[in-house]
Amino acid sequence: MIYLDNNATTPVDPRVREAMLPFLGENFGNPSSPHAPGRAAREAVEQARGQTASFIGSKADEIVFTGGGTESINTAIRGALAAQPGKRHVVTSSIEHSATKNLCEQLEREGCEVTWLGVDAGGRPDLDEYKSALRDDTAIVSFVWANNETGVLFPIGEMARAADERRIVFHADAVQAAGKIPIDLARVPAHLLSLSAHKIHGPKGAGALFVRSGLGLPPLMRGGAQERGRRAGTENVPGIVGFGVAAGLSAAALGSEMPRVAQMRDDFEKGVISRFPAARFHGDPGHRLPNTSNFALPGLAATDLLAALDRLGVCCSVGSACVSGSPHASHVLRAMGVDNEEAKSSLRFSFSRMNTGADVQGALAALDGAVRRLGLGG
Repeated sequence: MIYLDNNATTPVDPRVREAMLPFLGENFGNPSSPHAPGRAAREAVEQARGQTASFIGSKADEIVFTGGGTESINTAIRGALAAQPGKRHVVTSSIEHSATKNLCEQLEREGCEVTWLGVDAGGRPDLDEYKSALRDDTAIVSFVWANNETGVLFPIGEMARAADERRIVFHADAVQAAGKIPIDLARVPAHLLSLSAHKIHGPKGAGALFVRSGLGLPPLMRGGAQERGRRAGTENVPGIVGFGVAAGLSAAALGSEMPRVAQMRDDFEKGVISRFPAARFHGDPGHRLPNTSNFALPGLAATDLLAALDRLGVCCSVGSACVSGSPHASHVLRAMGVDNEEAKSSLRFSFSRMNTGADVQGALAALDGAVRRLGLGG
């Protein structure tokens, strides 16, 4: 199998798995318990909190562990609204992940006003349009740092500064960006930031929300006093431990591995162009993640090609795993001005540090074979 769907999820790093195993066995204590097993679990959770904080340049007490990116995003947006009952305006973009998109659509049904910022053909927003959208009654601004389908990066630093100057809460969805580009919250004045472990070779079901010191944020889930009263429920100790180790490993690999990943992505795209000159790539090539390639082969249904590649042992996707099976063309590509047929002909290949050059060549050979099997030639 050649796995090139790393924006959907990543394989767990063996070192992460080894770190988790004791907490699925003998180290089973509840971190809220005062006895020795509980204290051992609490120590492990706090160590992971420190590792996660170092990963993004924050303080340890600004990290709230959650069940994943979706919970973090919902906590951030609903929390900001609950903390400011006199403000009912939200600003976001037309290419957000479904966790933000579907939540904001629900907020509209609940009486909030949402400004949906458009993007250009490269998938980037207009900063002047963004600044004009900010209002005195804006409760929160929420933008994806890196789009999960195209890998296109938003200018989060500039956007966060503009919101901060207006004293408006700014949330960055960094689920796809983390581990692929450096994130330093000492330099980026975001107030909230969402993370997910399974995008950085950690376990599924573990996430985190950065909450900047001084920001009052009501919990989404109420119950016990876990996570300093910001997220009720017994902590997922094995998942949190795995998250911490994955964060540390990803931080260490940024400088050495991401350039290699970018080279694999570039070699893959050159191979696609040489085989299929009509291929059309999506997303601003100068502002994107080092691992993501999204392109269309006109005249070909992406779902057919996906199935053919799967039979040949290559895993990729037609876009976000969260909306797979939808009969509709990608809302991200449509917002970028891609026509419906081209959008339905588009595939996403996403690499990770666990891929090799052999995977690139194998995927290209499989792509060539799959297209010819479908009778479309080169």
